Amino acid sequence: MANWTHLSVKNAITKIKDEEIVLPVIQRRLVWSEDKMELLFDSLLKGNSFGSIICIEEEKDTKPLFAHRAFTRDGNHVASHEVNELLKTQWFIIDGQQRLQSFYIGLSGTLNGKRLYFDLFSDPDMEYDFRFAVKEAELPQTNKERTAANTVSMCLWYPADDLFQRLSATTKARQVSKELIQKFSIEDSIQIDAIETNVQDFFDAVFADESVGISKVSVNKSKEVLENRQRIVELFRRLNDGGTKLSSYDLVASMFKGFDYNMEQFLDHVVSENSDIGIDQDVLIKLLLILNDKPSKEMSDLTAEDAEFATSNYARIQAALKALKKFLYASANYYWFATAKNRSAIPLYFLTYHIFHSTIPTDKLENIFEHFDTNDKNCQDMAVWLRLSLLNKVFSRGCGWIPYKTGIKKIHAVMQDSKGHAFPKDRLFRIYAGHPLRFISTVNENNLSEFDQEYIFYLIYNGLPTIRSEDIDHIHPHSLLLHAGFDEQAINHIVNYQLLDSGTNRGQKNGKELADWINSGIDTANRQGYLSRHLIPQDPTFWETQNFNKFCKARAKMLADKINASL
Repeated sequence: MANWTHLSVKNAITKIKDEEIVLPVIQRRLVWSEDKMELLFDSLLKGNSFGSIICIEEEKDTKPLFAHRAFTRDGNHVASHEVNELLKTQWFIIDGQQRLQSFYIGLSGTLNGKRLYFDLFSDPDMEYDFRFAVKEAELPQTNKERTAANTVSMCLWYPADDLFQRLSATTKARQVSKELIQKFSIEDSIQIDAIETNVQDFFDAVFADESVGISKVSVNKSKEVLENRQRIVELFRRLNDGGTKLSSYDLVASMFKGFDYNMEQFLDHVVSENSDIGIDQDVLIKLLLILNDKPSKEMSDLTAEDAEFATSNYARIQAALKALKKFLYASANYYWFATAKNRSAIPLYFLTYHIFHSTIPTDKLENIFEHFDTNDKNCQDMAVWLRLSLLNKVFSRGCGWIPYKTGIKKIHAVMQDSKGHAFPKDRLFRIYAGHPLRFISTVNENNLSEFDQEYIFYLIYNGLPTIRSEDIDHIHPHSLLLHAGFDEQAINHIVNYQLLDSGTNRGQKNGKELADWINSGIDTANRQGYLSRHLIPQDPTFWETQNFNKFCKARAKMLADKINASL
């Protein structure tokens, strides 16, 4: 049965400061944007409902169900901690964190180095205008929407935390209004009225009105701790079907943290170390399930054992991911996962799986690719599998299976059967062929168009950090080839594409015969480097529009040779 308590925003903030109101470890981090926080303050001053807050009350001298943390005062992460006995009764917020956090930051802290400002000339009939900014000078000086005769088009921004502190000290809205009017030398009667109205409304909403409704959910401590934790996590899940919804993986993270509070530090640390290659919380949680040979496990079926697997294998998981990153560097694939638009996490799952389940001791695992040896068949098989898989787009939609369901299931079955053995490249390729996927294992001049164009560019340019579609340039200009009667499909083939900065592409080179561009637009000293970088045939006769077919044949061989050199 729930019991209700009503507080003013001021009293709620006091309890947050005193850590009488805290956050259980199952709660996610702050996710609200500045805009949402600003609108919450408008709703507050207008007297609009902003929803109830739900908590579990944990009594003094008892061990709480969950580890907990204080609210953040500046938007940065606060680590949770576990206690065996509470020194005072505390409310653990299950629903309403984002709203309480917004009030706390807006009136007592900062967000990303920005303070919350309140426009004291706001028109209550329109909007109480609140904005986050590093300094007042960044904010607009006028509000063009305020055009009525009894409104003020000018803005008068004042820090909300300063207003809050002054009203806390005086508890008198009228006195604070007079101080502000004197401070800003306001003489206009309409402006004076606006300040008095807004300060009074701010005082009423924050100090006088008990607008924060808190429902305290009881916990039957006679039941098993794990049973109670699961009950609260399920309540948390249902409550978050509304409001700012949690993703399915947010909910899984909450469940993990509910089983073992060390999972919070584990998730935060591993994600921060590997976010550069696209490993976020969602990817990491899926990786944990795959490493534990549970790739198809439903999130609703997670158990304490799943959390225990992660925390008990923390050192090996961390070492495996460090080894993975060194492998990506050594095989020239790091920047693909760091920057590519269409990257998939699936190959990272199974490269990490192979490393994690190897027989190499944990203390040596991190450095297994320190010296990438071209004679090491296992390393080379991993690299070839990755390259051919990416070239054939087997992890992309429309490839012939559903990558994140069928793909993961079938690849995992092979990897699980190969634990502790050599990387099963050929068996994985047979899985592709047997499904069947559109999979081509041999690259030649005639099948270049069958492969992923973005990854081909990546290989051509030896791992270019970024690839932007607007920089894809026809080497022989499209307009000249079309005018000369060449086929559109040949004109728009990968063999006639290069990457070029947009300024050059749309400026100096635009529409020029290739021979003219190379001879007049490229310095003689830089010409060889330009041709080599873009894999353009050296024969000057191939630069002439009339010899486009010969150019295509020669460049197709150069591209195929470049790709095959990496295989």
